[in-house]
Amino acid sequence: MDIYKPLVALLAIVNPVGVVPFFIHFTSAFTRQQRRKTILVSACTAGIVIALSALFGLKIIEFFGISLASFQVGGGCLLLISSLQMLNAQPAEARKEDVSEGNSKADAGASIAVVPLAIPLLTGPATISTMVIYADKTRVWWELAVLCGYGVVVAVVTFAVFSASSKIAKVLGQTGINIMTRLMGLILAALAVELLADGLIKLFPVLAARTVG
Repeated sequence: MDIYKPLVALLAIVNPVGVVPFFIHFTSAFTRQQRRKTILVSACTAGIVIALSALFGLKIIEFFGISLASFQVGGGCLLLISSLQMLNAQPAEARKEDVSEGNSKADAGASIAVVPLAIPLLTGPATISTMVIYADKTRVWWELAVLCGYGVVVAVVTFAVFSASSKIAKVLGQTGINIMTRLMGLILAALAVELLADGLIKLFPVLAARTVG
């Protein structure tokens, strides 16, 4: 397994900078202590989702009798769709319903750290699919441990970005955030095509033969 590709894919999908406008909007009425708690909970939740996906994702798809090649093709398509969203300057996992749900929770004074900030704005189906696909590529225990460790890396990055959200918004502005989201989307699109092609070759080995020929 290429040890760095999963981290690049995760950072591109999660893209906490792209979620900064949502975070600022949802927490605008929060006190400093409430905002700090929201940052901690959302960052930790994102890291836990990533680690659990790496550890148990394969067992779940095996339980349902789904072949990894099929899952890889489906996951590659999902990543490609997410990358297209990002190329349109939208967070990879965002839906209009998630934003409206976040608004209603913020108005009600409920915590929005887990839903919709951590799930699905930061981590969702595309993130889980990525971890399952790369978990299958691990050959030794420490590679799987590294994948779980990437959950910690994402949590730390998310915590740092959300903590500095006001400064980031002032420096980059909406235009800068949109540009960064589009760049991440381009990287994610390339990774998605690679995963999709690998899955198709596993399902249809004749494609590899034609490529070699």
